[in-house]
Amino acid sequence: MDENAIAKVVVDAAYRVHVSLGPGLLESAYVVALNYELQKRGLYVETEVPIPLIYDGVVLQEMAYRADMIVEDLVVLQLKSVEKLLPVHTKQLLTYLRLLDKRLGLLINFGASRIKRNIVRVANGMPD
Repeated sequence: MDENAIAKVVVDAAYRVHVSLGPGLLESAYVVALNYELQKRGLYVETEVPIPLIYDGVVLQEMAYRADMIVEDLVVLQLKSVEKLLPVHTKQLLTYLRLLDKRLGLLINFGASRIKRNIVRVANGMPD
């Protein structure tokens, strides 16, 4: 599967989780549920993946940040449970993509009443 095919499965799985659990839970609950749903669909998922801070070719901090999920070692997922996504959330995901040298990420806000408008595709050197 390529990044776009994985993203399609992730969006469907996120929708299912949101319909089942509803908005308002802690982010960690959605991580667990989405991880289960994606693995059920046969995808390999890593959670709480450390992201090193690399500057000038040197690892300055081994675990500076953490990606919520990485699916099939290709698509980075950042999950939120907030009333409204902010521009900083998208910037954060783009930074993670760059540090991890990945091309596609999805920012998913489970805190909103409707998830459809709360999934943001973030590309790093990849066509939208």
